[in-house]
Amino acid sequence: MQINLKSARWRRELPQMTITLIRENRRIVFQAILAFLFIGLAIYFVKHERSELVQIRETLENASRLKVLAGVVLAAIYIVVQGLMYFFSFRSVNQRITLRSAMILFLKRNFVSVFLPAGGISSLAFFTRDIEEQQVTKSQIHFASSIYAFVGILSVVIVAVPAILISAVQHTVSSDEVYALGGSILLILLFVWAFRSIVRRGKLYQWIVKLSPSFEAQINEILAVAVNRKGFLATVIVSVVIEFIGIAHLLIAMWALGLPISIEAAVMGYIISVLFLIASPFLRGLGAIELSLSFILVRYGYSLTDAVAATFLYRFFEFWLMLLAGAFSFLFVRNNLILRVLPVFLTFAVGIVNIVSALTPAIHSRVLLLRDFLPLSAIHISNDAVFAVGLMLLVVSAFLLKGSKTAWYMAMGLVVVSILGNLFKAIDYEEATLSVFLLIALVITRKQYYVQNSARLGRIGLAASLLTMLAVIIYGVVGFYFLDKTRFNIDFSFSQSVRYTIENFFLYRSDILHPTDAYARAFLRSINISGFLSMAFLIYSLIRPYVIEVEIDESEMEKAKKLVQKYGRSPLDYFKTYADKLLFFPEGADGFVSYRVAGNYAMVLENPVCANDEDMAVIILAFERFCKGNGMKSLYYRVPEESLPVYESLELKSLNFGQEAILEMETFNTDGKEKKSLRNSNNKLRDAGYTFKVHRPPVMDGTLQKIHAVSNDWLDDRGYGEMVFSQGFFDFDELKQQTILTIESPEEKVIAFANIMPDYAEGEATYDLIRKTKDAPNGTIEFLMVEMFFFLKKEGFKAVNMGFAPMAGIDAGRNFPEKSIRFAYEKLRSFAHYKGLKSFKDKFSPRWVNKYIIYNNDYDLFSLPGVLRKVIKP
Repeated sequence: MQINLKSARWRRELPQMTITLIRENRRIVFQAILAFLFIGLAIYFVKHERSELVQIRETLENASRLKVLAGVVLAAIYIVVQGLMYFFSFRSVNQRITLRSAMILFLKRNFVSVFLPAGGISSLAFFTRDIEEQQVTKSQIHFASSIYAFVGILSVVIVAVPAILISAVQHTVSSDEVYALGGSILLILLFVWAFRSIVRRGKLYQWIVKLSPSFEAQINEILAVAVNRKGFLATVIVSVVIEFIGIAHLLIAMWALGLPISIEAAVMGYIISVLFLIASPFLRGLGAIELSLSFILVRYGYSLTDAVAATFLYRFFEFWLMLLAGAFSFLFVRNNLILRVLPVFLTFAVGIVNIVSALTPAIHSRVLLLRDFLPLSAIHISNDAVFAVGLMLLVVSAFLLKGSKTAWYMAMGLVVVSILGNLFKAIDYEEATLSVFLLIALVITRKQYYVQNSARLGRIGLAASLLTMLAVIIYGVVGFYFLDKTRFNIDFSFSQSVRYTIENFFLYRSDILHPTDAYARAFLRSINISGFLSMAFLIYSLIRPYVIEVEIDESEMEKAKKLVQKYGRSPLDYFKTYADKLLFFPEGADGFVSYRVAGNYAMVLENPVCANDEDMAVIILAFERFCKGNGMKSLYYRVPEESLPVYESLELKSLNFGQEAILEMETFNTDGKEKKSLRNSNNKLRDAGYTFKVHRPPVMDGTLQKIHAVSNDWLDDRGYGEMVFSQGFFDFDELKQQTILTIESPEEKVIAFANIMPDYAEGEATYDLIRKTKDAPNGTIEFLMVEMFFFLKKEGFKAVNMGFAPMAGIDAGRNFPEKSIRFAYEKLRSFAHYKGLKSFKDKFSPRWVNKYIIYNNDYDLFSLPGVLRKVIKP
């Protein structure tokens, strides 16, 4: 009954929830409807004109290659001119940026605009970081971007007005074109009205501020920027040039296809297509522009086939080439995530394409042409090779993602076979071209693959795989040879048995083999599965990443402890000589790196221990070489902000990952209204007879037993075991030599404790373990901490390090990873305990300092959570 009630309630509430969702997101819903409408129209057009598309393809194939090349060259000039428009847009706000950065800004924004709702406008908020590094503020960037967008629409009107007036005089203009021009002029006037309303603090300004109060400060900063008239005028002139380049692209499309060249048709077609581009909410007018431009060209006397072909070629120049260039603008950035993932995606894609290509019929005319040069058997072998390579590439792609060097070598060899195989099996230059792209991507990213592999495991895997393969082949040959003829209606000879076994081993299905019953089908399936598994195991064993194992002897540990005593300058230095760590001592430098290995990652605890920043740079560089030589990737955990210049000089990346709380003893007290809850809680426990006690080293064994019971109770209540790496664990020998602070009940039962661990920062104290029993009264930890701080203040310490709060302190985020962490910290329930940790420490009014993760490649951040989980385990 309860379930039925819930179901009924759900049925009642669902319509209302749907209406609310649509109302709150009506703009996005409207844009999505329009986008799907345009795409649907394009699909309808393709289906309805399917017979025409064959002629369109033939028309495009007959286009002059030299003239198409001219269009490509003009597209390159178009990118430069778009960069100039951005350049002068920034000159309009009295700022200078490099032409190269302006061109990259255009390409990146143009690329993402395809995938964003209202992409032409919304993309203007992206990719500001590179421009900010040129000493341009965000407000100036947004202002310059707004000028770029406004002038882009204004230039269309500037070109459209005389064009439509001339057409009107010649009586060739239609009402649709007049409406389009009127709409664009109206849009310009709307921009002007909005700008004037904001400048004069009018109704639009007041409405926006009411919706978003933070807008007021931003708009005041923007309005403080003076507009450079010469820069603005130059922006308009360059934008008009861009419009003429667009018209020229349409004229070149007509010229390359051998169509009659009509300047009037090109001008009007271009203007209408750009107006659709401005109005299109999604995919940069994809579908809508093709339809509208084809329609305009048909009205000017072109056949539907010619109009569509010209439109497609024009869109190749203006859309697809820009999209491809935009993708490459992301790729050729050092350590870019796309650059790291793209070869893996291409490897997988080439594998799929090869498999499909080998299993589908070849183009007959190409095969006939090829048979004049190659024997039929060579063509069949090439087809089988392409199929086998496709299977292997699917497996190899997974290990490329791990950065395996052996996988890279295998992929390089396989892709060469793929190129040759596709050409020799049916002159499949399309598939071969994709393989060439993969080959280029692998060569460009070759330095990304340095994870070494275990030679011993490779030898074992090779032997096991070869034995398995031999067993499967013997099984298949014997099976085929002695099978009853009725199973396949074939009396297999020995050579046929070998041939069909090998074909099925590589999952190739021959057109000759037709199993007649379930037994025969199961026999083929058994060979298929056995072959695939043995090949997969072979590849896995050959390219499985190698995990380094390092033994640390006593002399190295003693050396590390002496270096900590000599050069230590942070509380984390104490943990760098714990038994869970591996140590790296570089040649020619007095210092060491403390790290743990998780998979093929070396997680370093903070900075190297050394004398100064110069030595630190030398040690880090040596450790990076050590990691690459042993097939590992490096990560540096909880690096202080003041050390970032050292890592940046070595071209390593940084990510703000949280903050440490530093409590200044000189200003610490429990006075004031904000500390009232602390005072009340402490007084309540003190009045109830709870006391604070100090146990100096060497701590008595009885006391250690008592706090051990507290520790066990704490861990049992939390449901997890001890953690290490950047913190200590309960160790009798270590704790015996440290000051222990306890809270005891009136019955002298220890209910909470903390230990004061060595801290190598001058004048600073640090506690490590701070734990309480399950039945300890509320406020026990606060009572312990307040008493501990007063004790340390009396001991002469100037500050207390209260520890790390992960993910705290990322106010806005410098980049996408930091913005993602900030979002998780603020919005996701599973990260709420981190926010609670910072809130708890804020009770004591500490000073917060940023701590960072240092890494090589954005892709490494995907592995970061898993690596951290592994290294904190004892």
